[in-house]
Amino acid sequence: FLPEAERPPVGRGWEPAAGRARVVMSNLSTEETLQLLQSGEMEVEGLVSWGSNYTFLVRICAPEDGAEVSAVYKPRRGERPLWDFAPGTLCLRELAAYLVSELLGWRLVPATVLRDGPHGWGSIQLFVEHDPNEHYFTFQGQYPDQLMRVVLFDLLVNNADRKGGHILLDTSGHLWSIDHGICFHNEYKLRTVIWDFAGEKIPRHLVDDLVRLQEKLDDDADEQIAKLRQLLSEREIAALRRRLERLIQRPVFPQPGPGRHYPWPPV
Repeated sequence: FLPEAERPPVGRGWEPAAGRARVVMSNLSTEETLQLLQSGEMEVEGLVSWGSNYTFLVRICAPEDGAEVSAVYKPRRGERPLWDFAPGTLCLRELAAYLVSELLGWRLVPATVLRDGPHGWGSIQLFVEHDPNEHYFTFQGQYPDQLMRVVLFDLLVNNADRKGGHILLDTSGHLWSIDHGICFHNEYKLRTVIWDFAGEKIPRHLVDDLVRLQEKLDDDADEQIAKLRQLLSEREIAALRRRLERLIQRPVFPQPGPGRHYPWPPV
């Protein structure tokens, strides 16, 4: 992990440093947001005080026009080693999850890039303004269409850690999915708190989205597919294809399998 001298003071959760207002440029396009995240000047505001890996809240600014966003920075050197995931790959999986979300057209994962930062190379993800007291366990049957997409997405990326607090509700009523560092394993790893739709048929319009993704995965000229292949191993890409094909051939939300299928802690 980071040397003691490089560790900033632990902040109060997501709060920025005292006296600094968090700025979110909601009027930026997706491309403008990605460009700002990729090349803007970065300043660390605080260390997130929970989680097993080092995570920082940062401010990113474009000096030429003053545009600023808040973002979540996860340096690769701050990743805790795991026995079943290759070391140094969690930040790669964060970007891979964003690419799959974009390929599906579902806008589930906030804009994400890979770049160098104050504590080294890692993933940078746009911070979503949200009420931290609102999460999956407080929705109580709300947002079923959006949650169906989250469930299908987790099945596709083989999410090993879908906690209730990893789903954020923004100020416009849109659900965002975060924390995808332990996804895309080639072996079955799904652990999630969302089993609301188990046994139900997958709606036709969502199956159509899956079919379009399958077609895109076969397009060697697609720039996003090329990036995905750089981020994941051949075995992981092949496993992603198999999971996608199973969902298309049998469009039913699966039941929990044997063994451990809930994450801990659940929130």
